[in-house]
Order: sequence, then structure tokens, then C-alpha cells
Amino acid sequence: MIKITASKGAAGVPQGVSPDGTKSKWQKRHTKEKLTLILVGGTLGIILLFIFSLTMGIYPISFDEAMHGLWNIIIHLGPSDDVGEKVIFSLRMSRSVAVLCVGAGLATAGAAMQALIRNPLVDPYITGVSSGASFMVVLATFGGLMGIMGSISVPFAAIIGAIAAFGLTMAVAEVAGGKAMSYVLSGVIISTGLSSAITLLVYFNADNYTQIVKWMFGSFTDIQWSSTVVIVVGTLVPIVTMLFYAKKLNIMLLGEEQAKYLGVDTATLKKTLMVLIAVLAAFCVAYCGVIGFIGLIVPHICRMIVGGDHRILIPSSAILGALVLLAADVFCKTAIPPSELPIGAIVAVFGVPFFLFLMMKEGKKYAM
Repeated sequence: MIKITASKGAAGVPQGVSPDGTKSKWQKRHTKEKLTLILVGGTLGIILLFIFSLTMGIYPISFDEAMHGLWNIIIHLGPSDDVGEKVIFSLRMSRSVAVLCVGAGLATAGAAMQALIRNPLVDPYITGVSSGASFMVVLATFGGLMGIMGSISVPFAAIIGAIAAFGLTMAVAEVAGGKAMSYVLSGVIISTGLSSAITLLVYFNADNYTQIVKWMFGSFTDIQWSSTVVIVVGTLVPIVTMLFYAKKLNIMLLGEEQAKYLGVDTATLKKTLMVLIAVLAAFCVAYCGVIGFIGLIVPHICRMIVGGDHRILIPSSAILGALVLLAADVFCKTAIPPSELPIGAIVAVFGVPFFLFLMMKEGKKYAM
């Protein structure tokens, strides 16, 4: 686990990592063992949950039928004339794949953000991404864009709003000095302002309240393959790109001054990763709404299990984030059938007490 000394406000180096990011042979072997364990265990859990998720719905499908149907779809690159395979492919696979990608994306963005801010108690939404996306979705709904642009209006508005809010947060933070805490405070200010604007819009347009609240609570109900493909590309590309910055993120934990001394262009690194985080979070919220706490809690759990080396932490967070969100989605569909609970609200219900415990137990270790 990464420990941050409050005396100088700099982060400690990940366990087993020297200041220049190198490791001994024993440490490298131990690192590979931990990474293999979480990747193999997490992947097996994802596969089992994924197949189980294909059994849930109005049309009855057993676990064996789901497993057999999934295998046929993979082998033949699509469903046959069997009704069960068509239901699996057209209605259930698209949703579960989207859930996995969003979970992986939010957790990865959270791990990167916590390294940049040097505080494991922040998440990717700290840049105002969720508030910006929500504001534009509300504005698009009340402004009539949903009738003009159809189904693409919500994700289009969400992405535009998320990136715009991120850009404003970055601009304010740079003017305020460009320090780690400047980004946190700027994100809080922008998010608060946008949340207030959303409240006013909803207050004066109560007719569309139910539709807006459904999006803001998070839901994968209406996800189709056309949306899933966009989510897959929009999340996997930034995740893979972040892996190339893992070693520099390790060095950033020493503090900006030390990182500069070791040859890291901290200004460029922060801007590049901030953009990646914003794009990643924007695609995550664009189609399914706001889902909090995944980007906050999952990286911290992984850090406690595998340590703070981002070469392990990023892929581990992606795997565990996908597993946790898929488990939450399964719970939402099975808790009170045939109704479905909003996944964003459910994640928050379980996430809030965990975060309070985390903050009380670990908060004193970090420079706030």
C-alpha cells in the first residue's frame, strides 16, 4: 500500500520499487506471481459471472444453455437460428460486455488519478467529468435534442459535457498554480456549480424528472451492440495507453520535484494523463450514466493486495473493476425480479460505508 508522509506532502515509493522504478530479481518474480494470481483469479470470476448474467431475463435460459450458446456464438462469430442464442447475443451479451468495459475503465482512471494527485482518496470524477456529463444530458433532454437527434443525443451530450467540464477544471487549476491539490479543489468547485445548475434545470422542468434521474442513477438497461462497440473502443484504448505510463506514475509518487530530477516531464505527463482520464470517464458515463465509487474503492483494494507498482496496479484495477461492476449488475437484476435496481445507486449504497471506513482508517496517512 502506498503511504504518503504528511510532513512533506510527497508520496512514498510503492513497496518493492526503488526511486528510479527498478526492482531486484526476487521482487520482479514476486511481482509477476501477484499479477498472475489476480489476473487469473479475476478472469475466472469474470467468465463465471458473465455466463451467469446471460441466464437472467424474461426468456428462461439455464447456465448450461448459456455456456453452450456462448460457445456457439464465439465459434460461428454470431448466433444461429436458435431463439436462445439470439436472445443471448442481441440482448444480454452486449450489456454484459459494456458493464465489463465501464468497470475496467472507471477503476483504471481512478488508479491513474490517485497517482497524479498522490492521494488514494480521490476518483476520476474529481475533474468534474460526471457533473459535466450530467449537466449536458439534462440540458439536451429539456432542450429537445433527444427528439431531434434520437438515441445518440444522450451519449453525444454526455461526452461533450464531460470533456468541457474537464477542460474548465484544468484551466482553473493551472491558473491556481497547477499543483496536485489545485486540480482537486478546481474539480470540487466546478462540480458543485454544475450540480446546482442541474438542480435548477430539473426544478423548472419537472415533466422529464423520471428520465433524468434514471440516467443520473446509472443504468445499463438500454445498451445495444451499437453502443457497446463504442464503449469498448472508448475504454480499452485509454486503458492500454495508460500502461505505457506506469513506470512514470511510480516515479510521480515521489513528488513533482523529485520526478523532475529523475527526468520526468511532469507538466506534460499530468496533462496527457488528465486528458486520458477525462476521455475514459466520459465514455464510461456516456451510455450508462453516473456510477460512482468504482474508481475510488477498486484501486485502493488492489493497492492493498498487490502493492503500489502501477505496472501491476493498472491491469489489476481493470480486472477487479470489471468483476465488481459485473457483480453489481447481476445483483441489480436478481434482487427484486422482474424489476431492476439502478446500478449507480446500488454501488453507492455499498460504496459509502466502505469509503467512510477507508477514510477513517487510512486518511491520516495521506496529505490532504
